[in-house]
Amino acid sequence: MSDLKSLITELHKSLDQKKLDAANEILSRAKRTLLQQNVLFPSASTPAQVRSQAREILELGAITSLRQMDSASFIRYYQQLQPFYDFERETSTSHESSKTSQRSKITGLYLLLLLSSGDTSQFHTVLEGLIVEASLEGRSVEDDPFIKYPVELERSLMEGSYDKVWRATKSSEVPTEDFGLFSNVLVGTIRREIADCSETAYQSLPISNAKDLLFLESEGAVVAFAQERGWSLKDGRIYFPAQADVVAPLPETTGTVEPVQAGHRPEKGIALASASVIENTIGYARELETIV
Repeated sequence: MSDLKSLITELHKSLDQKKLDAANEILSRAKRTLLQQNVLFPSASTPAQVRSQAREILELGAITSLRQMDSASFIRYYQQLQPFYDFERETSTSHESSKTSQRSKITGLYLLLLLSSGDTSQFHTVLEGLIVEASLEGRSVEDDPFIKYPVELERSLMEGSYDKVWRATKSSEVPTEDFGLFSNVLVGTIRREIADCSETAYQSLPISNAKDLLFLESEGAVVAFAQERGWSLKDGRIYFPAQADVVAPLPETTGTVEPVQAGHRPEKGIALASASVIENTIGYARELETIV
């Protein structure tokens, strides 16, 4: 027990000091200890304190992976944590364990990862389970701020309210600093989807409008983005390739979370229905410039 407790203390210290490489080294030692004590999976024969410590180590591992933007590792930790969360909910010690559990935060971050990856199918599968659980307990799933945040973002995305998404990722609405890590990811996802729709809806756009539309900070950034997409630039306008042409590959975006399913693009979760949505987005972006 003392070994696990000291490892947890070391992990917290490394994360507080933003020493992620050190945290990874401690996690390697911690997981070996969990394996040696046969507590990588919860069991009724395991003392409650040890189960709680094992769960906390895995939670800290998930946070470490997230801060390194390693989505595959984060997903593995999330999956390893589910038996612990299920066990705690189903046993009489659940109330005591919930005092230290970060289940809501980890689950909210997982939902946000799915949303950023465009995996709306899995997003709703997880959310529906949470809704049923909350209903049985006589509460709303959105009573939990960690769950409410990704749910409201997804709702805004489906409505095409990209100004709300942009504001939410830049404001005090972000539950914790870890949720803020997804700011560039979400805006990048929106930017690429808007770009896809722009190619379909228009033959060309003024660079100044594209700057507002794509939530880019300067016209220079628009030029760089246009070049990555294979768009033509002439006389202050962007000219999109004909639909018959081969569509340029998606550009790499700093901070982008890799797709959950390696090797193919996940289901799109953000759909732009028409040119009118683009026009609204341009208007929203212009309004934002006067606010920020």
